[in-house]
Amino acid sequence: MVIVDGDAAGTERAVGSGVGTRAVPAGEWEREPHPSDSLRTFGAVVQALREHAGLSRVDLGARVQYSKHTVESVELGRRMPDEAFVERAEEALGNTGALRRAARHLSRGEVGLAAWFRQWARLEREAVSLCTYECRLVPGLLQSEAYARAVFEGTIPLRTDEELEAQLTARMERQAMMRERPTVPFGFIVEEHVFRRRFGDVDAMRELFDHVLERSAPRNVTLQVVPLEAGLHACLDGPVQVLETREGRRLGYSEGQENGRLISDPKEVSVVCRRYETLRSQALSPTDSLALLERLRGEQ
Repeated sequence: MVIVDGDAAGTERAVGSGVGTRAVPAGEWEREPHPSDSLRTFGAVVQALREHAGLSRVDLGARVQYSKHTVESVELGRRMPDEAFVERAEEALGNTGALRRAARHLSRGEVGLAAWFRQWARLEREAVSLCTYECRLVPGLLQSEAYARAVFEGTIPLRTDEELEAQLTARMERQAMMRERPTVPFGFIVEEHVFRRRFGDVDAMRELFDHVLERSAPRNVTLQVVPLEAGLHACLDGPVQVLETREGRRLGYSEGQENGRLISDPKEVSVVCRRYETLRSQALSPTDSLALLERLRGEQ
């Protein structure tokens, strides 16, 4: 199972923690919290073919355009290889067809993983658009490392240092999704009070604002802030995400204390979408939202 945010730390605890042709930095995919036998077997085949070809992990990484660390993680069954990795590794390791055939049977470990979250994670990775409304904390895709660490450190029950670091890595790595999919629209609507909630010192707060502004800069990313003076609005039932599949189907996802829910009923999704669109008209424009964040940064 891929570790993907619900933005709240509780959801990530429940699951064990929000590609072009260029080389991708270490940690392209989220770590599998419970590697399956099929992942371990596939990894062993990759390793055997690599060693038979006389290649090091660095060598293979260069040929498949992924890092040495990703090659290692795949070989150890810790990461689910994406289609690009499989195809490039197949070509680099002799075109025997073994990797393509083996990849069809890959499955993820499911120990302790909520079914509703596994399904949303799969849908999110293939979505052609993703919209997020958040009223509790900065969305996971926009969090700075210090902010994410503070979120994890403040959760109950407490995590071990190893668990915290693994979840922090997963959350930071997940943000690569926005960079690697420049034609997919990512929309965010966030309450102003979320950005005013303090954590850490002044430098940590400024780093957060810088990070959010950087992540919001690409043309495919839209960030709108709901100002404090906006008053009551249509999305007061809580945070929600909406995505569109390649087939044009819209789905929603909401989460709360120790739970999450995939919204698939067309009528319910339609209501959620109408609420989101209504709130979009009530929030500040993207330009005014970024200007507000700049002002808040300057107030630190």
